[in-house]
Amino acid sequence: MPLSSGWLVPLTLGALALLGVLAWVVYRARTAPSERERRRRLKINLLGRIGDGMLTDAQGDLIYYLYSVSGVPYSTAQDIGTLRAMVPSDSSLIIGQVSMKYLPRDPGNSMIVCETWSGLRIRPKTADDRVDSDAFWQA
Repeated sequence: MPLSSGWLVPLTLGALALLGVLAWVVYRARTAPSERERRRRLKINLLGRIGDGMLTDAQGDLIYYLYSVSGVPYSTAQDIGTLRAMVPSDSSLIIGQVSMKYLPRDPGNSMIVCETWSGLRIRPKTADDRVDSDAFWQA
């Protein structure tokens, strides 16, 4: 039984839709995880809202922070391995209050640092951390 022309258009559209989904899956699978993370950060920077958070720890390439959106608390971490140049090596300078960005439709999707924005509030070193200038000149 030959296909009537009434079935040809929906069948063609279905095949094109299937090919489009397949192409998207292949493209998505070929994107490196680091590139997907970079795109995620840039999307949050572009579309996100700014909120207050508390950076609680920094170990290696991870910073850990807490924040709350509409009374719901979140505790998360961000990998800053590719953003090392934007973060001081002395973690004691960044622990404390920070600004963070999150997506309004997905508040669990947040960040503190991206390629074009930083919510870190870097504090100056305390007097105890400064070099004693008298000792420096006497040496």
